[in-house]
Amino acid sequence: MAYTAVKDFLQDELDSIRESGLYKDEKIIRTPQGAEVDTSTGHELIMCANNYLGLADSEEIEQAVVDGLKTHGFGMASVRFICGTQDIHKELEDKITNWFGTEATILYTSCFDANTGLFETVLGPEDAIISDALNHASIIDGVRLCKATRKVYKHNDMADLEDKLRETQDSRFRMIATDGVFSMQGDEADLVGICDLADKYDAMVMVDDSHATGFLGPTGRGSVDKQGVIDRVDVITSTMGKALGGASGGFTTGRKEIIDILRQRSRPYLFSNTLAPPIVVGALTALDILQTRPELRERLHENTAYFRNRMTDLGFDIVPGDHPIVPIMIGDEKKNVALAQAVNARGVFVVAFSFPVVPRGEARIRVQMSAAHTREQLDRALAVFEEAGREQGVIS
Repeated sequence: MAYTAVKDFLQDELDSIRESGLYKDEKIIRTPQGAEVDTSTGHELIMCANNYLGLADSEEIEQAVVDGLKTHGFGMASVRFICGTQDIHKELEDKITNWFGTEATILYTSCFDANTGLFETVLGPEDAIISDALNHASIIDGVRLCKATRKVYKHNDMADLEDKLRETQDSRFRMIATDGVFSMQGDEADLVGICDLADKYDAMVMVDDSHATGFLGPTGRGSVDKQGVIDRVDVITSTMGKALGGASGGFTTGRKEIIDILRQRSRPYLFSNTLAPPIVVGALTALDILQTRPELRERLHENTAYFRNRMTDLGFDIVPGDHPIVPIMIGDEKKNVALAQAVNARGVFVVAFSFPVVPRGEARIRVQMSAAHTREQLDRALAVFEEAGREQGVIS
């Protein structure tokens, strides 16, 4: 069979991944996502979800989804320009636009699709994209699909970004692309510096704010809100799969003409089913909740500060910052896996991240805070990390 050689090759690759401690297992969860879940190995406190506002098991959202299923059905069975657009899809787009104060919004089935459908639609061979070295894989893939010149600047290095802008001054159009918050680090892009350089060199700015939308900034609109640059950024992409209920769905919001051309030519939008109606009504409800209950953001930030300070006091190497993503730096891949397994065995669900998700030698456990975590749960997790960390020789 033709597949025999391929099978042997792939099996060797899988064996190599296992031997190097880089194999990624998936744990089975038998309950809704929440601060605590029942898994295939028992009842566990979950510390690794993007459930920032604790809305993934919100009864209010669940009821809205049930009601929406009855009024608008399970799915659309095609793409929007073929089968039509439901009123709730337009309502969600308008609600996002009004919330951000942008000009227009377009929905995608994920932020990954939003990013892969952006660059090739707007830019061509005469143009240039300048991308942060630590940008999310979806931005990287989206840039690869585009025929524009590609430049990568050192992570959050404004001097290197300026060098790349100088190098591309002969381009027709230029776009600087960056995460608002970098998912493996929990650090924010220097959006003020980026926008200043964009103004100086006549470039557009694109920000993927998936790990900030809903909880960063005075109104929860993300890093663009926190740093006061919403009106200076041309394109914002983000997700409903994290703070906004944690289901799925993404969007692009920004300049009207960009959104209009995406609706006409963006391949993930034109050739993939739109969001299922129940997810749309769930996202609409999530937006209502986060805009009317600022105490969720406050609790999230309190939990973040408490956990970060206590872990630092215990002697763990934590990437500094104030974001709910708390990277616990281990370095060695095998020791990283061993610590995660020791923590999991004590009833706290975490995940060890290693190459290729992060660079070799920078293995880490990424813990994420949620507004759903109680102080008792955080203290339990801290006690587990302390015990497991001393057992594995990570702290003394």
